[in-house]
Amino acid sequence: MKGDRCFSEKCAVERRGYPPGQHGQGRTRFSDYGMQLREKQKVKRMYGMLENQFRRTYAQASRMKGRSGENLLILLERRLDNVVFRLGFATSRAEARQLVRHGHFLVNGRKASTPSMLIRPGWKISLREKSQKVERVTAALETLEGRSVPAWLEIDKDNFEGTVKQLPVREDITLPIEEQLIVELYSR
Repeated sequence: MKGDRCFSEKCAVERRGYPPGQHGQGRTRFSDYGMQLREKQKVKRMYGMLENQFRRTYAQASRMKGRSGENLLILLERRLDNVVFRLGFATSRAEARQLVRHGHFLVNGRKASTPSMLIRPGWKISLREKSQKVERVTAALETLEGRSVPAWLEIDKDNFEGTVKQLPVREDITLPIEEQLIVELYSR
């Protein structure tokens, strides 16, 4: 690895802002297009979406009133798999997507197995009675103590259900996303 020298002040890795060696000082600045593409790819991976699905979501957001970037983030936050993750029933969005896909959740008392389903204010998301003993869900709910549920959602851990109080607003989304770059990319 780094060797003994890196435990002193003479460590090259600590003194320079780039890795040692012939190829250490590579090109670090991206073009505008590169930054826009990276931002889009980052958001796609965060929410676990494929390109066509993401493009359709953006097209829907651009048709809505208001800012396209904020509308996109609000649509992404309203997805059932994301709401399940935000409520704390899963430790990651991918896990939430799988739980939804396997039919563990009810939306307003009806079985829902589509992760991309858009949730509306007043809707109730609950864990099926058979699924309340699933180890992954109970473990995720126990670790919820460290995470906070967003203000636009409300959870009742004892009954394994959550309610959407209102639509999320941009201030509720604390993820490091620069949605304007995505808008610029799609408006080329």
